[in-house]
Amino acid sequence: MLSGEVFIPETITVHLGLPDADAANVTIPYISYLKNSACSEIYPTWPENALRANIYVINTYALNRIYTEWYRSRGYPFDITSTTQFDQAFVYGRELFENISRLCDELVRSYIRRQGSVEPLFSAFCDGSRTLCDGLSQWGTVALANQGLVPYEILQRYYGNDIDLVRAAEIRAPAPSYPGAEQTVGMVSNAVQTIQIELNRISRNFPAIPKIPDADGVYDAKTAEAVRVFQSVFELEPTGIVNEATWYRLSYLYVSVKRLAELDSEGLDYGEISRSFPDTLREGDYGDAVRAFQYYLAVIGAYYQSVLPIRITGSYDAATAASVRSFQQTYGLPQTGIADRRTWNDIYRAYAGILASEPPNACARLYPNEVLREGVSSPNVRLLQQYLTYIARFDPNIQPVSDTGYFGPLTKAAVQAFQREYGLTANGQVGTVTWDLITGVYSEMRCGAGKLPYQAPGYVIR
Repeated sequence: MLSGEVFIPETITVHLGLPDADAANVTIPYISYLKNSACSEIYPTWPENALRANIYVINTYALNRIYTEWYRSRGYPFDITSTTQFDQAFVYGRELFENISRLCDELVRSYIRRQGSVEPLFSAFCDGSRTLCDGLSQWGTVALANQGLVPYEILQRYYGNDIDLVRAAEIRAPAPSYPGAEQTVGMVSNAVQTIQIELNRISRNFPAIPKIPDADGVYDAKTAEAVRVFQSVFELEPTGIVNEATWYRLSYLYVSVKRLAELDSEGLDYGEISRSFPDTLREGDYGDAVRAFQYYLAVIGAYYQSVLPIRITGSYDAATAASVRSFQQTYGLPQTGIADRRTWNDIYRAYAGILASEPPNACARLYPNEVLREGVSSPNVRLLQQYLTYIARFDPNIQPVSDTGYFGPLTKAAVQAFQREYGLTANGQVGTVTWDLITGVYSEMRCGAGKLPYQAPGYVIR
C-alpha cells in the first residue's frame, strides 16, 4: 500500500501466535478485528474519552502494520499477530463489549498521522501500570479523561502536538502492493516510479546503490543498474529485473530506513506517494495514457482474432471498452471493460510476445518497449534516427540526424520538432505515443498509403 493513500481494508489476516510459531492464520472483517482487539486491550468501564483515544490508537497501529506491509514484506502470509509481544491483543472468538463495539463502528475510518506525513502513525502503547513505554499509557488515558481532556488532547500528551486525526476516504478489499508482473527495462508505470523512489531513499543509507536522476516511472538503463546493485548488496540474483522477491525486499528496506513502523518515523510525504499515471482506465477517460494503452491493445487486436480491433484516438470510448472486454474474455479475466492492473499486466505480456516474434521485413517496427531519451544508446535509437531522417526529406521543419544509435542533443531536437509539428508535448522523449506517430508518418511516406505499423500483419495468432 506504500505507493498510495491510506484506506480501510475490508479484511485483515491475523496470525494467532508469535510470528514464527506454527499457529493458524485467520482472515476476518477488519471491523471485527478492531472490536476484538479493543475489547481485549481496554475496559468498558473507562470514561468514554479514554475509550475513544485508545480506539484511535489501536486502529492506527493495525493500519500502520498493513500500510507498511510490515509482515508481508518479510514473507509472512499475514498482516498482524495476536500477541502483545509483537503487536496488540487479539483473542479469537471472544465476546465483545457493547459500548466498545459501538465506538469502533463510529471510529473505524479515523486514524492518527503526523502533520505533513501520509502513513498512519506507529502508535506505540502500553498499559502504563505493569509496563512503561515511549508511547501512550492506557491507564494514563483514564486519568487524563477524568481531568476533562478530549481524545485529541489525550493523544497530544503522548504523541506530541504535531498530529492529526484524519478520516480514510474509503473501505476496500486489500491487495498486495506487488504489481503482479516483473518490472523491467521499457516499462512505464506507477510501479516503476515506486521502485525508483524507494531505491533513491535506500541509497542514502547504502551509497553503493546509484541514484536514479529522474524518478518518472520510466524503467530505463539507469534504473536497471540501480536494481542490479541493490540485488547484489542484499544477496538477490542481480538480474536488474524487479520480481516479487526484489519488490518486497525493497519495500522492507524502505520502511526500515524511513522508520515508518517506529514512533520516531521519518514520515512519508505526499511527494513520495503521488504517481504520474492513473491506476485504472475506463470509459470516459482521455489523454496520452489512454492513447498509449490503445496502442498496445490495437497491436494485440491485429494479431489476435478474438480481440476486437480499435483505432488510437486518445479517448476511452465504447469501442475501446468493447475491445478490452474481448481481451479480458480471451485471457479469462472478468469482463468489465475497465483496464485495471490485472488487465494491464496481461496486455503487456501479450504485446511483449508479439514484439518478440515481429516479422523482420516490416516497413516500420512496433514500439520496442523502451522509452528513448537523451543519453540512451541502443539499436532502437538508430531506427528512430533513420525514421526521423527520412521524414525530414519531406518536412523542412525537422532536421535529419545521423544514425549513430546514440540519443544526443541533435536527436532530441529532431524529436521535439516532430512533436511540435504533430501536436504532442515537446519533451524530447519517445514513448508509445510519439513512436506510434513517427512510425505512422514514416510508413505513409516510405511505404505508401495503407496499413499503419500496428494494423493487421497478414496473419493472426488465434
